[in-house]
Amino acid sequence: MMKINLTDQVALVTGSAHRVGKAIALELARNGVHIMVHYNGSGDEATETLREIKSHGVEAFSVQANVGTPEGVETIFAAVREHFGRLNILVNSASNFGKGNIADLSLEDWQETLDINLSGPFLCTQQAARLMRENDPSGGAIVNICDKGSLEPWHDRPHHSVSKAGLYSLSMNSALNLAPDIRVNVVIPGPVMKPQTMSNDDWAKITARAPLKRAGSGDDVARAVAYLVSEDFLTGTVIHVTGGEHLL
Repeated sequence: MMKINLTDQVALVTGSAHRVGKAIALELARNGVHIMVHYNGSGDEATETLREIKSHGVEAFSVQANVGTPEGVETIFAAVREHFGRLNILVNSASNFGKGNIADLSLEDWQETLDINLSGPFLCTQQAARLMRENDPSGGAIVNICDKGSLEPWHDRPHHSVSKAGLYSLSMNSALNLAPDIRVNVVIPGPVMKPQTMSNDDWAKITARAPLKRAGSGDDVARAVAYLVSEDFLTGTVIHVTGGEHLL
C-alpha cells in the first residue's frame, strides 16, 4: 500500500461541530487537510470548532443545513464548491440517535432517522463522487461512520439500527460501484463518547463490559478515519474502534 499525503486536500465532515465529528475534523486538520464543517443546530459549537481547526494552519468554513433533505445536501455542496471548488474526502458522520419501539414508532420518526442516517449519506456520496471526479483523476475517499446497530438489532433504537445497517450496505455497494478511483470504507465506534442522556453509572457498566475494560475517545475514531483515507489500497474495509466490544 502507498501512503497518501493528505496535505492540502479538502474534506467535508458532516455533523462536525461537536463530539466524534469534531474529533475527525480536527485530526484531518492536523494532517494538513482543509475542512468544510457541517452542522444543523449546533451553531455555537461550529464556531468554536472552526477556530480550533484554523489553529492548525488550514482553511476552514462552515455550512448549516439539514443533511436529511435533498435541499440540505445541495446547500452543503454549493458551499464546498464556493469555498474550495474541489473535494478529496467525505466523512458521513452526522447521525440521528432517537429511541423507540417498533410497535408504536411513528412513521415521522422512522422517516426522519432514515433520512438523516441513510438518505443523507447516499446523496452526499453521489455529490461527492461527481465533485471528486471533476477535479482529481485519482479520485478520492469516503468514510461512513456506523455503529453496532449496523450489524445487530438494537432493541430500543430499531429505526436507528435499520438506518445504520443500510449505511453499512450502502458503504459496501459504493465501494464496489465507485472503484477504482474512489475508495469507500467504514469505521464502527463502540463506547468512545458517553451519550449526553446516559447516566455515569450506566456508562461505567458499558465500558467495563468491553474486553479492554475502558472507554475510548473521539480521537481513537478520528485516527482510524485518517488511516483509511491515507492508504490507497483500502476499500470496503471496516475498522472496529470498540475496545473489543464487537467480539461479545
